Amino acid sequence: MDAFVLKFQDIANARLNVVGGKAMNMAKCSKLEGIHVPAGFCVTTEAYKSSIGENQAFHELLDRLAAKNLGEREEIREISKKIRELIEGIEMENRIKEDIDECLLSLGFEQAYAVRSSATAEDLPDASFAGQQETYLNIIGRESILRYIRKCWASLFTERAVVYRMRNGFEHSQVYLSVIVQQMVFPQSSGILFTADPVTSNRKLLSIDAGFGLGEALVSGLVSADNYKVREGEIVEKTIYNQKMAIYALKEGGTQRKEMEPSRQGLSTLTDEQVLKLEKIARKIEAYFGCPQDIEWCIVDDTIHILQSRPITTLYPIPKTGDHENHVFLSVGHQQMMTDAMKPLGISLFLLTTNAPMFEAGGRLFVDCTQSLASSAQRETLLNTIGESDPLTKDALTKVVERENFIQSQSPPYSQQEKRPGSSNIDKPVNIEDDPTIVSDLIERHQRSIEALKQTIRTKTGADLFRFILEDIQQLKKNLFDPEGLRVINGAMNASAWLNEKMNEWLGEKSVADTLSLSVPNNVTSEMGLELMDVADVIRPYPEIIHYLQDVEDDNFLDELVTFKGGQEVRDAINVYLDKYGMRCPGEIDLTRTRWSEKPSILIPMILSNIRNFEPGAGARKFEQGRQLALKKEKELLDRLRQLPDGERKAEETKRMTRLLRCFIGYREYPKYGMVSRYFVYKQALWKEAEKLVSANIIQNKEDIFYLCFEELREAATTRHLDHQLIVQRRKEYQRNKKLTPPRVLTSEGEVIVGEYKRTNLPIQAVPVSSGAVEGRARVILNMEEAELEDGDILVTAYTDPSWTPLFVTVKGLVTEIGGLMTHGAVIAREYGLPAVVGVKNATKLVKDGQRIRVNGTEGYIEIL
Repeated sequence: MDAFVLKFQDIANARLNVVGGKAMNMAKCSKLEGIHVPAGFCVTTEAYKSSIGENQAFHELLDRLAAKNLGEREEIREISKKIRELIEGIEMENRIKEDIDECLLSLGFEQAYAVRSSATAEDLPDASFAGQQETYLNIIGRESILRYIRKCWASLFTERAVVYRMRNGFEHSQVYLSVIVQQMVFPQSSGILFTADPVTSNRKLLSIDAGFGLGEALVSGLVSADNYKVREGEIVEKTIYNQKMAIYALKEGGTQRKEMEPSRQGLSTLTDEQVLKLEKIARKIEAYFGCPQDIEWCIVDDTIHILQSRPITTLYPIPKTGDHENHVFLSVGHQQMMTDAMKPLGISLFLLTTNAPMFEAGGRLFVDCTQSLASSAQRETLLNTIGESDPLTKDALTKVVERENFIQSQSPPYSQQEKRPGSSNIDKPVNIEDDPTIVSDLIERHQRSIEALKQTIRTKTGADLFRFILEDIQQLKKNLFDPEGLRVINGAMNASAWLNEKMNEWLGEKSVADTLSLSVPNNVTSEMGLELMDVADVIRPYPEIIHYLQDVEDDNFLDELVTFKGGQEVRDAINVYLDKYGMRCPGEIDLTRTRWSEKPSILIPMILSNIRNFEPGAGARKFEQGRQLALKKEKELLDRLRQLPDGERKAEETKRMTRLLRCFIGYREYPKYGMVSRYFVYKQALWKEAEKLVSANIIQNKEDIFYLCFEELREAATTRHLDHQLIVQRRKEYQRNKKLTPPRVLTSEGEVIVGEYKRTNLPIQAVPVSSGAVEGRARVILNMEEAELEDGDILVTAYTDPSWTPLFVTVKGLVTEIGGLMTHGAVIAREYGLPAVVGVKNATKLVKDGQRIRVNGTEGYIEIL
């Protein structure tokens, strides 16, 4: 059995679950040369467990607590209080008291001590548990120390500690508490230090908060801390506050507030020499632990004492480039409308598909755009293109460019033929005929290619399959970057920009392209939404089937449909839809995400919503109404233009640009549809390989392959060997990554660059992407499967990708947190005629579900009514 009490010098060899994270870190710091840690000892978790023992009342209360959920706060509060009272009343065993006495004898019975909690799930790299348990200062006398040890044990069940564990997935019964008993020091000043700036996450910028006396004055908010920013031995910023109060220790025990002498108010807590000495010590501790640290410190007679060091768990990871140069990274997820964490197989497939220099960090992908920013020509193109898709990202990049010496001028890294990250291959208006057959030929070429893939891949297994997929990815890249396809897309985008600019200049009309692009042909994403309305029409005449679908929970419902009148017809309609669109799903750029074909029940709420909200034939009517509105708008514009000087020429140019827009803008959605179609074919083939690996006991279930990159999966499939711990580790990493919020722009120093809007005096600012203004009930939806919409609602969500399109037919407005003019949600909103704004910071928190709001998609703002 492990010891009940360990001195600091004996802790290093102990297990984490015996001494807890805080004690372990303190013991390690105490062994570092030049680092002063007040002497002390640790009352281990064995003492806690032995004291609790088989106490029946405790375990009954613990069982009751484990059965509660976060919504039952009053019950949680009451049970937690009873557990704390029970623990504080426990009589400590004599053998534990004797071990504590032995340590106190060596340190001094009459000394003052700090009694501090050290939980086993505390100060960990992925969960700091900061501030969850208690610390008691200036405790004097054996009986007081024993009492406060029990109070520390009890603090494991404060309401905030209980709720924190519930939110982070820790079981109450699996978290124990040790207690640090440490000689009290009486500092002139104290504070907290972060080796990475807590505001910007910059790993090279160290931040120190300091105050006079004990650190409790800072923690309690009694005073505002002085702040010092230090970078590589230089103090780059100081903020000095007028501290009027401080907390000091009393000789007889306990602490007191004390008013600062007027002559000391407004003075800097630290000298420059002390600030730089703190930086040096902190960097030494950071280097030892190998990650940024949150450090508590104090200064006694000019000696710096370290009281605690724990990892900073809130920083976003930095992409690893393998060099020490300055880099600027652009979030791929914000461009692709998928900011969720991806699994390793999905990341590796996407990396194989792209030409851009991308790196993974926190389960997301980032483009290294440093060299594009370093070239004046490429910089302008990149900033302008990004500005159209996301002004917040453009502003963040501009801030980096304006920094002196961060980006060094370099030669252009990309060939003229290669697509630069964030830019198109054709940046200037192009001459292209408005021939509809160009688009239909491109689509037919894509479809033939996918059908050939489906036929050929059936014959491939093992090493041949992986080799074949790698070869086919080259075909996928050719399709994505097909020069003719890019000319079509850019021709449409340039026509849209031309129409908006010229109609505003000539007629004073804004965003006319939004109306002119209503109900265009060949838009595979908008057709997907309308065709699901057609599926609803097939089901509508059969009340029994509608009733049955309302309770569907599993995916066998397609087989059971045939038992109902009209069931075969309904099943055929759903299957036809799935054959065409079943490869789609939220977050579809991640191959590992569940597709509609794999879980058809995802579609049921959307189908039932269409039945509830629309009359038969609504899909065709909706499309035709849009087409007529576009034709009417075109005629109105042409009539007005002909009244102007040189009106015939202006009208002819406008007519040609409108034809160009309507002919080509629909194809904008097709390349991604083609990519996702191929991904699904790859996934189905890899799924069969996964079944073989399960049969051979190489993996435990098929989903395990998602936690391997493509090359690791190929090796496992060909060698029939895999260390399963890799899967366990990757699952944990994925769960951690899911909790992270990816930044739009990140530097190699770890700094998160935040963009700002340049406009002022707007209610809630946004990027206008689809013109018009609308009022309605806000429906805040984070998971498409949980959407319950009524006709006329306004959809408010974090982001949308093509899979959300079926919801667009019901709503009358759209608000998203990320996006831009040419992202999928914006394109489809314009085609459906929905006023839409994107780039609304924290939209899903600012707007409450059910509130009435006004969306202005012309000026770019929302109002809560």
